[in-house]
Amino acid sequence: MTSVLAASLLLAAGCSSGGAPARAGSPAASSPGSPRPSVSTPPAQGSVTVASTLTTDLISPWGVAALPDGDLLVSSRDTGKIWRVAADGGRRTELGTVPGVAPGGEGGLLGLAVAPSYGRDHQVYAYFTTESDNRIARMVHDEKKPAGRQLGAPDTVLKGIPKGQVHNGGRIAFGPDKMLYAGTGETGDTGLAQDKKSLGGKILRMTPDGGPAHGNPDAGSVVYSYGHRNVQGLAWDAEGRLWAAEFGQNTWDELNLIEPGRNYGWPEVEGKGRGDARFVDPVAQWATADASPSGIAYAGGSIWMAGLRGERLWRIPLAGRETSAPPQAFLKGEYGRLRTVVPAGDGGLWLVTSNTDGRGEPKKGDDRILRLKVS
Repeated sequence: MTSVLAASLLLAAGCSSGGAPARAGSPAASSPGSPRPSVSTPPAQGSVTVASTLTTDLISPWGVAALPDGDLLVSSRDTGKIWRVAADGGRRTELGTVPGVAPGGEGGLLGLAVAPSYGRDHQVYAYFTTESDNRIARMVHDEKKPAGRQLGAPDTVLKGIPKGQVHNGGRIAFGPDKMLYAGTGETGDTGLAQDKKSLGGKILRMTPDGGPAHGNPDAGSVVYSYGHRNVQGLAWDAEGRLWAAEFGQNTWDELNLIEPGRNYGWPEVEGKGRGDARFVDPVAQWATADASPSGIAYAGGSIWMAGLRGERLWRIPLAGRETSAPPQAFLKGEYGRLRTVVPAGDGGLWLVTSNTDGRGEPKKGDDRILRLKVS
């Protein structure tokens, strides 16, 4: 570790010393014959400019997914509704309410994902809390129907994810291998994270129909990695590597490079430097007051991480499997709690605030979606 990166630990952010190449079944290894783009190391110092505010007055926004035309689908955790927000002008259209959502604590209507096959089947996926569990369902989005009635009946693809007042995870996304990934939480029952038979405290990888994806560590299981506390951020870099952000307890929040079948340590360890070969160290870490990370996105050679308690956007420049410079914070305290960040398609980002989630201090106009120019 260089002296620069070692010094970053003093700023509550560090780097790992690298690791093994991608395994079979990981997105980076799923198409060995396909060319990968050449990725240069981003500059050590980046920049963020708030170009515009797309929309305001959202209620408990959580998940965001981009449609092929660039418009955004946004979930409301506490109302169970999904909205379409036009990328040009911010006009909002209600798709409908997801049946069976039972909001409470940190649960409700959480992550959204648009199927890779959306152009032909218009399938939208949602992760949500019910009275008995967390689950993932897909629904047909029929744009020709009246506002409020554009969602078809839910088709459950995976159920039985543990639920709780806290630590419900909730982020879902389709990877470059066209498989569906989900970050889950251990609901405050720490033992679930190390129990491979439980879906809690895991990253899951499944087919679009909800079955175990080919190449998973256990052919009969959707569990992809374990030992997680509460995963709410998933993103892939330009080389197809999967990154995940998760909440620590009292000491360290983490950004992890995810490899199939690996153990990320919770509740046995929190943060890095424990010297236990059974567990994977995070690539970067933060004091919980500085981050409490939810969504992450990849843009311009960096991971961008939205902080809730930390009320700031973190830029983590990458050099392959490591950080190339200390993480850099932007927008500290300017917009309150930050929930979700997604690529805007032209190198920029969409950033969603989270001040109406019961833990923030809403200001006039909250919650909002911001358009960011980043480098």
